[in-house]
Amino acid sequence: MGISAVPGSGKTHILSALAAQIISSGVMGVDQEVLIVTLVNSAVDNFSSRISGFIRASGLIPHLGYRVRTLHGLAHDIVRENPALVGLDNRFAIIDEREAEFIRKEAANAWLAAHPYDLDEILDPALDQSKLGWIHRQQLPELINSLALAFIRSAKDNRQTPESLRARLDSAAAPLPLAEMGWDIYTNYQRALTYRGAVDFDDLIRLALDALTISPELLERLRARFPYILEDEAQDSSALQEQILGLLAGGNPAKTAGRGWVRVGDPNQAIFETFTTAKPEYLLRFIAEAQYQQDLPVSGRSQASIIDLANAMIDWTRTEHPLPEARNALTTPYIRATEPDDPQPNPADDPAGIKLIGKKYTPDEEVEAVIKSIEKWLPENQDKTIAVLVPRNTRGVDVIARLKERKIDYVEYLSSTATTRAAAGALGNLAAYLADPSSALKLAKVYQVWRRAWREDDAQKAFYAHLTELIHKCTEVETFLAPRPDRDWLASIGETESAEVTMELEAFRGVVRRWQGTTLLPIDQMILTLAQDLFTEPADLALAHKLALVLRTVANDHHDWRLPELTAELGVVAKNERRFLGFSSDDSGFDPGRHRGKVVVSTMHKAKGLEWDRVYLMSVNNYDFPSGMANDRYISEKWYVRGVSTNPAIRLNLEAEALAQLQNALTASEYDWQAEGEATLRARNDYVRERLRLLYVGITRAKCDLIMTWNSGRNGEQTQALPFAALSGLAGRTER
Repeated sequence: MGISAVPGSGKTHILSALAAQIISSGVMGVDQEVLIVTLVNSAVDNFSSRISGFIRASGLIPHLGYRVRTLHGLAHDIVRENPALVGLDNRFAIIDEREAEFIRKEAANAWLAAHPYDLDEILDPALDQSKLGWIHRQQLPELINSLALAFIRSAKDNRQTPESLRARLDSAAAPLPLAEMGWDIYTNYQRALTYRGAVDFDDLIRLALDALTISPELLERLRARFPYILEDEAQDSSALQEQILGLLAGGNPAKTAGRGWVRVGDPNQAIFETFTTAKPEYLLRFIAEAQYQQDLPVSGRSQASIIDLANAMIDWTRTEHPLPEARNALTTPYIRATEPDDPQPNPADDPAGIKLIGKKYTPDEEVEAVIKSIEKWLPENQDKTIAVLVPRNTRGVDVIARLKERKIDYVEYLSSTATTRAAAGALGNLAAYLADPSSALKLAKVYQVWRRAWREDDAQKAFYAHLTELIHKCTEVETFLAPRPDRDWLASIGETESAEVTMELEAFRGVVRRWQGTTLLPIDQMILTLAQDLFTEPADLALAHKLALVLRTVANDHHDWRLPELTAELGVVAKNERRFLGFSSDDSGFDPGRHRGKVVVSTMHKAKGLEWDRVYLMSVNNYDFPSGMANDRYISEKWYVRGVSTNPAIRLNLEAEALAQLQNALTASEYDWQAEGEATLRARNDYVRERLRLLYVGITRAKCDLIMTWNSGRNGEQTQALPFAALSGLAGRTER
């Protein structure tokens, strides 16, 4: 059965009830289980507790008769049945995303070092020559690492090893330089995994499918174990996930007569295509071909006017979107409100609860307008939930800074929290100086860390700024920290500075000398020692402990790394460029109801599956939500990359072009060959569709109040997103 479920329809509750009903009915043997496959770890716990509750209510023993797994968890179970089937040792390890990124980045940087000028032909020929060195140093490493991630994932999703892909590239009809680069990085990445006796998460899925294909005996044993399969969030399935579950369910994915495979999802909430190999088309095709189809259109989440707005967006997209390729982004069923006697009634209808603010804001003005609105609403609504949803992490950081400044209680639900970033930043600044002890600039940052409490202290702020500037101007740091009778920087400035200044600098010098001694310690002990001096709050010390453990693991895996390389990882966490494992609410679930009266700041992606009484959607402009119009810009098309040969106005999307070259290598027909630029245009259309779904997800997070705003961007060039303008006209609820 294929089920299309609208937001708030209770699909988790329904699947849990179905699992409990199957278990309670007695149709399974004692050695059989219902298999529930879901997307994230937090959903595993949610399903387990709900199913056990239903079973307990039936008078049966909970926690028996079912298994809840993420796809990676299921793949791990399958591979562990017989690792030798797929060439693995019984003691094989699984590396996490953080370590995988380390290895991939090393492989990408090694490629760049070995081919320093190979990418010059893809750079914009009009670039100022003075910028080329900076682009090579600062821009290309990040771009190539991102390209490598997409390439390796896609290669594994196509079940290609470096060896099999090499054979395809050797027989390709024409040169494929981006695919050659991807193959080179993939080869070195996979070689590093083999050296560690490890696999990554993408390998697990590929190898699980290999194991089921290689061993009919294993497949039959697992089919017997799992006579019923319930799949949640199926709109985010990849091709390999569909194949694995299809095999377990009996073969043909959509025609498994006699077996139970229920796939539930909402194609309108497929918002992870950019980051994964998932595609909503897999679920849509399954629903169309399945033995049974069912809609779950009734939702008790939102008031009627918000439901009408979400349905209007479906209609406008399907019939009026100016880009024909985008009209299939959203699909029916429409959302329906519950019946009057439903145990989960919708909030009372309130058209005034929807405000689409048409005013043109600068980015800073938009933040200020939202904060003022929150300040006005929050005091009388402390018992309600409220969220500010942003399309990108950096925008959320701006909002949080303003909330903190105005002393408004908030909860951060971004990739890493402000507390994590602050602790990592403080330790990172210290470590950066200790790795480069002659830098006056870095020493000044160390002083700022040491006296960071003075930054917001009106009585000390001027003194703090003056000391920072003095240290920054120290031309020879060693004459401050290790003076000689004839060269003593502190003595020289004592002639012009007050006794208070010199006493402060003497105290700081003693602290820095002590910290310099920590460089003789292993990295984890060094971090913990510095943390004892810097922090007093238990939460900060706990964070430092986790950071120390991460860096110790990194140091063990990279014996050639010294303090500069290890310090760089702290910088990554501090800048919020990577989720710091161990601090993500993804692992434990997030309940907005626990944060009433506090402003939750989240990306729209992370808000999926959640709901709040009042929701602000920010940055709904044509950069964050493009629609394929001539003035739209695309985040994946870099300003320093040249245009498409047939249309120089369109800059090449290198990730998309590399994946197209990968498909060219795998294709069996020259008629399927993709010319330069085709993939870039297709990626634009895919992105437009995904952003329409992301906006739909944002709208359907709101229960009672929905406020949408937009800004003109950093350079004042952005306009309202097209769906924003369309919905403003359709709803007639625009404020000027």
